[in-house]
Amino acid sequence: MANFGFGVPGNWKLGHLLRKKGLIGLCLLSWIVVSGIHGLTLAVAQFPRAEIRGVWMTTNDSDIFRDHNRLAGVVGQLAQLNFNTIYPVVWNAGYALYPSAVVQNAGIQHFTYRGFQGQDVLADVIAQAHRHGLLAIPWFEFGFMAPPTSELALQHPDWLTQKRDGSLTSISAAGEVVWLNPFHPQAQKFIADLVLEIITQYDADGIQFDDHMSLPNEFGYDSYTIGLYRQETSNAPPVDAEDPAWVKWRANKITTFMVNLQKAVKARKPRAIFSIAPNYYSFAYKLQLQDWLAWLRQGIIDELVVQLYRSNLQSFTDKLLRTEMQEAQQKIPTAVGIMAGLRNSPAPMRQIQSQVQAARSRGLGTVFFYYESLWDYAPESVAERQSGFQVLFPRPASRTQI
Repeated sequence: MANFGFGVPGNWKLGHLLRKKGLIGLCLLSWIVVSGIHGLTLAVAQFPRAEIRGVWMTTNDSDIFRDHNRLAGVVGQLAQLNFNTIYPVVWNAGYALYPSAVVQNAGIQHFTYRGFQGQDVLADVIAQAHRHGLLAIPWFEFGFMAPPTSELALQHPDWLTQKRDGSLTSISAAGEVVWLNPFHPQAQKFIADLVLEIITQYDADGIQFDDHMSLPNEFGYDSYTIGLYRQETSNAPPVDAEDPAWVKWRANKITTFMVNLQKAVKARKPRAIFSIAPNYYSFAYKLQLQDWLAWLRQGIIDELVVQLYRSNLQSFTDKLLRTEMQEAQQKIPTAVGIMAGLRNSPAPMRQIQSQVQAARSRGLGTVFFYYESLWDYAPESVAERQSGFQVLFPRPASRTQI
C-alpha cells in the first residue's frame, strides 16, 4: 500500500540539520554511528504529538450549526478554551446533513439541510474551525445504521440485512433501527460515495467513523450474505450468531471494505485523517464485528478515539490500560471519548476532570460527547463549566498537519 504518512523522512531531516550545523552536525553524526541508527529511528518515532482535544457536534446541536453567527461564537469559544478539533455530524438517520447529490441519486428527495441564512452548514463549520486554527473532521454518526421508516430503508429494502429469525431491526441508543448490509456491493458503494463526496467537495481535514460502521453480530442472515458465505465456505451460516468462525468471516468482510474505503479516501486527499471512534476492542469485535485492531495493524487508521462512556472512574481507568490502547498509542494519535452529559443525565465537572486527568496521565487525548452538554446541560453554571475546561486545557495544543 502506498505511503500516505504526514511526516518528513528522518534521513532528510538529519541531512538538513548537518548542513546547517556544520561541525556540530559532524559530532552528532559520529554519535549516531557509535550509537546505531536504530536509536535514531526510535527517537523520531517517539516525537511528541499534539494532544487531541475534541468535541462531537451532533444533531442535538442543530440550531447552533444552522445559525452562522451563533456558530461563529461557539467555535471562537472552543478555540479560546484551547480545544483543537471539531467532529461535525454529516450522516444521521438516513440523511446527509449537507447538500448531497449522492443522497438525491439514491431517491431521497424530501430532506435538504441548509442553514437559517441559506448557507451550506458543513462548509460553514469547516471554514469557522479553520479560521480559529481548529481541525474539522466530519463524522458519520449512523454508519450502516438507519431508521426503519427512513426513505433510505423504504426505497432500498434489498440493501438491508436481517437476523436469523427474519427480523430486520435492533434497538440502539437512537431507538429502533435497521442495518444496511455491509457485505452488499450497492450498500457499500452508497456509503463510499457519500464519504468521497465530502472528501472531494469540502475542505475537511479528514473523515471519522464510529461504532456504527459495523454490524451487530446477530445480523447477516439475509439471502445475499447467506449465498456469499455458501459460495466461499461451502457451508450454511452457523445457527449461533457468536460462532467464532462466523464472527471472523463477517468481521473480515467489514475490514476489507474499510481498507478499500481508506485507499479511495487517500487517493482523493492523501493528507486526510482517516479517524475511527469505536467501542473498546473486545466489545467492538465480538458484538459489532468491528475488528479495529486489524485496521490499526494494517495501517489504515490515522487517529483512534475509543468511546468510554461511563461514570465509574475505576471502570473508565481499567479500559485505558488495555494492551490494544497501548499498541495504538505507539503508532497513531489516540484519545478516549468522554461523556460530557446528556439532557436528562448531566455529568458533573469533577467527573469530567477526573477522567481527563486519568486519560492524560497515560498520554491519551480526549473527545467529548457532545457540544451542548459541555456547559449548556450541566449541573454547574456555564461560567463554572468553562472555567473548569480552562483549568484542564490552560495552553494551546495545535494540531496542524505536518
